[in-house]
Amino acid sequence: MGQILDWNELKAKIDRLKAAGMKIVFTNGCFDLIHIGHIRYLKEAKKLGDILVIGLNSDSSIKRLKPHRPIIPEMQRAEVLASLEMVDYVAIFSEDTPHELIKDIKPDILVKGGDWKKEDIVGSDIVPEIHSLSFIEGISTTDIIKKIKNLKD
Repeated sequence: MGQILDWNELKAKIDRLKAAGMKIVFTNGCFDLIHIGHIRYLKEAKKLGDILVIGLNSDSSIKRLKPHRPIIPEMQRAEVLASLEMVDYVAIFSEDTPHELIKDIKPDILVKGGDWKKEDIVGSDIVPEIHSLSFIEGISTTDIIKKIKNLKD
């Protein structure tokens, strides 16, 4: 089971793991309603290295980026992610992007979903290896929310 750490704890932990020769993979996102697209993506990300770190948008960060969101509060989202077998660490960030967090922990590999171009991935100016992973068309949190809103009793 993964751990939820603050930035300082995460940086210290990652520094030790890197010194021990571990390859660190980083991704980030809102992960508001976990769905099969997230699970497949996180499994694929984990295969790229030894340790998978997730930078999780805080509630305030999401509110600035997506109207009427998040659905699930940040600590609950963090706990769900940390419970997944492929996730080693989760750190919450409040900025609009994880650029400062990425700069602090300096992961070896940076990943995002296939709907992102490599050059548009935040942190691609810092991290040497960038991957845009598989994306499942038609599966998104936004689509799930729309479906729920359209349900009739």
